[in-house]
Amino acid sequence: MIRLKDFSLLLLLLLSVVTYSQNKIVGTITDTNAKPLAGVEVFNTTVNNKVFTNATGYFEMNSTKTGSFDFVFFKEGYAIVEQNSITTGSTVTIALAKINNLTEVVIKKQNNKLFALRKLKDIEGTAIYAGKKTEVIDVSKLIANTATNNTRQIFAQVVGLTINESSDGGLQLSIGGRGLDPNRTSNFNTRQNGYDISADVLGYPESYYATPTEALEEIQIIRGAASLQYGTQFGGLVNFKLKTPTEKPFELVTRNTVGSYGLYTNFTSVSGTNEKFSYYSFFNYKKGNGFRPNSDFESKNYFANLNYKFNDKTSLHFDYTYFNYLAQQAGGLTDAMFNQNPRQSNRTRNWFAVDWNLIALKLEHKFTNDADFSLQLFGLNASRKSVGYRSNRVSNPDTDGTVRDLIVGDFVNWGAEARYLKRYSINDNRSAFLIGAKYYQSNNTGLQGPGSSGSDANFNVANAEFPFYGNQSNYTFPNLNIAVFGENIFKLSSNFSITPGFRFEKIRTQAKGFYRKINQDLAGNVILDERVDESNTKDRNFVLLGIGLSYKPQNQIELYGNVSQNYRSVTFNDIRTVSPSSVIDPNISDEKGYTSDIGIRGQLGNKITFDASIYGLYYNDKIGEYETRNPNGSAAVVRYRSNIGTAVTYGFETMFDWSISKTFFGTNENFIWSAFTNTAITDSKYLKSDAPNIEGNKVEFVPLLNIKTGTAIGYKNFLTSLQFTYVSSQFTEANNSKTDKNDNTYGIFGEIPAYYVADFSASYKWKKWKLEAGVTNFTNNSYFTRRATGYPGPGIIPSDARSFYTTLEFVF
Repeated sequence: MIRLKDFSLLLLLLLSVVTYSQNKIVGTITDTNAKPLAGVEVFNTTVNNKVFTNATGYFEMNSTKTGSFDFVFFKEGYAIVEQNSITTGSTVTIALAKINNLTEVVIKKQNNKLFALRKLKDIEGTAIYAGKKTEVIDVSKLIANTATNNTRQIFAQVVGLTINESSDGGLQLSIGGRGLDPNRTSNFNTRQNGYDISADVLGYPESYYATPTEALEEIQIIRGAASLQYGTQFGGLVNFKLKTPTEKPFELVTRNTVGSYGLYTNFTSVSGTNEKFSYYSFFNYKKGNGFRPNSDFESKNYFANLNYKFNDKTSLHFDYTYFNYLAQQAGGLTDAMFNQNPRQSNRTRNWFAVDWNLIALKLEHKFTNDADFSLQLFGLNASRKSVGYRSNRVSNPDTDGTVRDLIVGDFVNWGAEARYLKRYSINDNRSAFLIGAKYYQSNNTGLQGPGSSGSDANFNVANAEFPFYGNQSNYTFPNLNIAVFGENIFKLSSNFSITPGFRFEKIRTQAKGFYRKINQDLAGNVILDERVDESNTKDRNFVLLGIGLSYKPQNQIELYGNVSQNYRSVTFNDIRTVSPSSVIDPNISDEKGYTSDIGIRGQLGNKITFDASIYGLYYNDKIGEYETRNPNGSAAVVRYRSNIGTAVTYGFETMFDWSISKTFFGTNENFIWSAFTNTAITDSKYLKSDAPNIEGNKVEFVPLLNIKTGTAIGYKNFLTSLQFTYVSSQFTEANNSKTDKNDNTYGIFGEIPAYYVADFSASYKWKKWKLEAGVTNFTNNSYFTRRATGYPGPGIIPSDARSFYTTLEFVF
């Protein structure tokens, strides 16, 4: 006999099963001939959740609450189907129509539509983006030179970026903005698939590895309050999201590119899915000569991604990245040399090498449909090495057989980041709570000393050959970072939310080793040689706060605003690297400040996409450089790096993308025509400074106008794009030194003059083949974007002249 207690338990169990089934949406997806379709993406746009159909075309999606949801159904080669207000407990049958004339234009229109539907939502996985300025680059939309990671084309629709351009085939990425130094993207938290890829987040936050664009699905840029989830930096986050495995059992893509100045690249990838296991892997090879003498480079890049899906709730993901390159560096020029011939080089013995090994393991788990957890482990074993002649008198010849400067950095670090996100309801409005923690430690080393007297890429210390010079510095940098962060979306109504957040940081940076104080007079005679041993530790704990607001008065329109505290720790590695052209204040300290954005973004129908905002950055103890006599007593003029003072940058940024074809030729599926304008108007000022003649000056790296505009036209399988870039002049240091066109000594002082550059790209697809070609800088302008104080200079680093490229792609 069943007792009352047992009966109650049985009744409760049955009730739970019934409720669970009522909260489930199931269905079958077929083609128009009722044949089941496997691998169809079923995307719930209401809660940003995604599943795929199985071999019988069946899917199911669970929810902890009843209600109605909007869905998108997509499979490559079939027309997208949108269906709104599907209620829990429903069983649906969807038929996808096969696109018979699948031209490049049709594919692009499909991708554009899908991208617009699923670009960064308020919640993505275990991350919150509500109230933040976010930008997503859909790489499939690009008609550009992706083989060499052409930054100004790839990031064309990201507002306000300043770019350091180089001729090394896109091996490194150098972007800044809003008064942040672009050099090696050191003011952004740079990630690949969500994990750190820079040398050392604390002690050396520079990115020597740039994920090849040919391997990317999208690039995510999160500004402003991104510091709360991704670190303390002023710039925000740049995350390179690689392609995911194809649903097919096997796919091979190979791309070969040839171009001007001996350029050759090969990109080959394999991908596939077999039941619960999937993989994506690529190999990328590049070599070239550069448009200046002494600019040869060669690189090898390998990546492997392995995934195992235990069930619908739990999956495991493994990434390994290997990157190795060697580049000869042509060095910098003086203003007089640049104006005479920007293609010249007087450095034949400068070399740079990178060896990068990245590894990551990520566990993703859904406790319920409303509770997501992720744990990511990541590590880096890498090195950067440089050897060469770096006189601050750039016009001085490099004499064979003399000592070269050697700098070697080894980076060994690892970390773990855990995130838990819980969705819940307030008066039937979906809110979410995020809590996370990060542990990061590094034990890096930095050495500077005499390099060999030869002209080859020899990165060994030459103490025996030049015993007088000895090591100028030798350090270990055992750094530690522990962070706890949290945010909560309070959805107060169906169209208004407030997202406060916090980040607690414990940062300990250490430097153990020695450096030598070596002063020389103008004739090169040593007047001081002193060894200084030190063991420094900087330990600090602090909390950063921020808040974001989002108001959506109607579908596809959003008003947003945010303000956040920011922090940038000074790096011991920078302090103890000696450069003839740059001197660093031994008392340099951390910088603190705020970032804020107020803007409106969205879509007007399906024809116009826009994002317009005003922003402000406030820096206290801003780190910068200014021209002065070397304070160590020598007579040399140098760029002095120190805490200059309090500064502010502010501006208006707008991005406008217009589909001309939908406006005037809406019924023609095989024709596409769009135009965009990306404009940033920025101003800046040093509010106060203890340094002489700085107060009231403009902040460096802040052009008043930064404009990128372009158009893309396509018909059937033929696509073209034309892009124009204009950047007004900008200062490179806080004195606001004017350019001396007759300077034939330094090249490190003065403005970066205004410049414009234009690029053209085209592609044509035939069956499984695609041909791409283009001309970058087709007006052949002579310009530059950087005055370097160290490698690869010192001096002016000219940007590439006109160059041609062509790529042949085959998909099997």
